[in-house]
Parts: sequence; structure tokens; C-alpha cells
Amino acid sequence: MTEFTPATAAIGGAMIGLSAVILLLFNGKIAGISGIFNSCFTKKGLALSWRLLFLVGIIVGPIIASFFGFSLPQSIDASWLVMAVAGLLVGFGSNLGNGCTSGHGICGMGRLSPRSIVATLVFMAVALITVFVIRHLIGGLS
Repeated sequence: MTEFTPATAAIGGAMIGLSAVILLLFNGKIAGISGIFNSCFTKKGLALSWRLLFLVGIIVGPIIASFFGFSLPQSIDASWLVMAVAGLLVGFGSNLGNGCTSGHGICGMGRLSPRSIVATLVFMAVALITVFVIRHLIGGLS
């Protein structure tokens, strides 16, 4: 996960973009993961079925990709408590921001949504500041 591979990154990005376009064209729905996940708790019937299939695809996709030589990190250097708190904070932030980074960055910007463009710029600015502070001011994660 520390090595940038432009070819696989471009292929993965194209596949994500294509899936978002297909969902929008054929189903009229936005492929924002936090919104899809959140609606799994409120929708029923056909409105629920495609959402569950979408989420299953997100889970099964890396498993299928592993047969073609792709892999994910085998360990994460964080405790279960840190992971749980981080997950809750991400969920809270996604709810507060009316979408997650994928929803705003891929789907919203693709539709030229002003709200999503601003949200994505804010996400990126905060990410840059966070990396700078951690690496250069605090001195960790070298």
C-alpha cells in the first residue's frame, strides 16, 4: 500500500467511475457509499436489494481481485478501540457532510455539484494539513 502504481490506480479509478455512471444512468441513483449504507437501514424491497448487492460487491471485489495477484494490507497497526472510534467519527462526519469522500469526490464532482466540489476541496486541504502536521511538526509516520 506504500508503492504508487499508476496503471492499477488508473484502472481502479476508471472502474469506480464506470460503476458510478452505470448506477446513475440505469438506476438514477448516486453511488455514494455512506448514503447507500445508511439507506440499508431504512429501505425495503427492491429499494433495499440493489443497495445490499452494491455493498456485497464492495466486499467481494477485493476477494476476486486477489485471484489476479492484487492484495490488501495483511495487518493494521491500530487497536480495535481506535478502529471503532475512527469508524464512528467517519460515520458522523459523513452524516454531517451529507456524504462521504467517494460520494462527493467521484459522484458529486462528476455531476459538477458546487456543494461536492467545495466539500472535496475541503477534504483535500484538511488531508494535506494533517499530513504536514503529523510528518513535519509532530514528527511521526516517517
